[in-house]
Amino acid sequence: MEVPKDLKYTQEHEWIRIDGKKAVVGITEFAQEQLGDIVFVELPEVGSEVEQESPFGVVESVKTVSDLYAPVSGKVTAVNKDLETNPEKVNSEPYGGGWVVEIELSNEKDIESLLDADAYTEQCQKETE
Repeated sequence: MEVPKDLKYTQEHEWIRIDGKKAVVGITEFAQEQLGDIVFVELPEVGSEVEQESPFGVVESVKTVSDLYAPVSGKVTAVNKDLETNPEKVNSEPYGGGWVVEIELSNEKDIESLLDADAYTEQCQKETE
């Protein structure tokens, strides 16, 4: 299982790449493996406000439907429109072309509550025991 060290993570299995006040968000390799083949991703509207730890979208797989939770609060500045026609990119490129949204942070302190790679790896190991 790949857990890039340069990202932060949520307990709900989203990753976040922070660049100043902008953040790109997706779901982790662990999450997509648990979900199975992704067949649909519901994206929020560009310009909508998201609240940390609140649902902002949905990912549907052959096994289940799961909410996507915002790792930080802020405004959605971009969505990965490619996922509308190619949702399987979440499976094949979870840390690249399978990104979900870009958020402009409204509160940089939100980052402090996120997990680093080691803490996230430990959480995943506990979930599979």
